[in-house]
Amino acid sequence: MKKLLLIILLAICGINADAQSRGRYKRMPVDSLPYMKSPELPAYNIRLMDSTTIFNTFNIAKGKYTAIFFFDPGCSHCHDITAELTRGMDSLKNIQFYFTTPNPDFTAMRKFASDMHLADYANIVGIGRDYEFFFIDYYNVNSFPDLALYDENKMIVHLFEGRVTVKDLYEYTHKK
Repeated sequence: MKKLLLIILLAICGINADAQSRGRYKRMPVDSLPYMKSPELPAYNIRLMDSTTIFNTFNIAKGKYTAIFFFDPGCSHCHDITAELTRGMDSLKNIQFYFTTPNPDFTAMRKFASDMHLADYANIVGIGRDYEFFFIDYYNVNSFPDLALYDENKMIVHLFEGRVTVKDLYEYTHKK
C-alpha cells in the first residue's frame, strides 16, 4: 500500500513539473513569437503614473524611433541600465522612450521614476503599468529589463533581452 501511494505521489509530482515547464515563460523559438510574425508596434494599453489615465500605444506617432523599456521598479539591473541610458540620453534624442512595468505598485513606479530623474528627459514620454500583461506574452519576457526598439514606421528593429547600452541603441538607430 505504501509503495502504491509513493508511486501515485511521484506520478502527480511528475505531471505537475511537466505542466510547469510548458508554461507561459518557456522560451519559444524567436520566429514563432508574435512580434516576429507581426513586426508593427502592437496596440496595447498602459496605465500611466497618475494611475487613472490609459494610454494606448496605437497613439504613438510615426516619425521617430520608439523604445518600449520593460522594467520592474525593484529590479537592480533595471536601475543600472536606466542610469546608463539616462547618462547617454543626449545621443538618443531621436528615440522616444516608454517605460512600462507589470508591477501593480504605483508608489514603487513613481519612486523609480523619481530616483532615476526620468521627468528630466523630454524624450521619455510615457511611464506606466502594462496592466493587461501584454508585453510579457507578446515578447515572451523571461526577465527584466527588456527593450523593444521600433523604427520611424513603427516596425520592430530589435528586441534587447536583459542588457542594452547607449552604444547599442545609437548603432541601431543610425544605420543607413
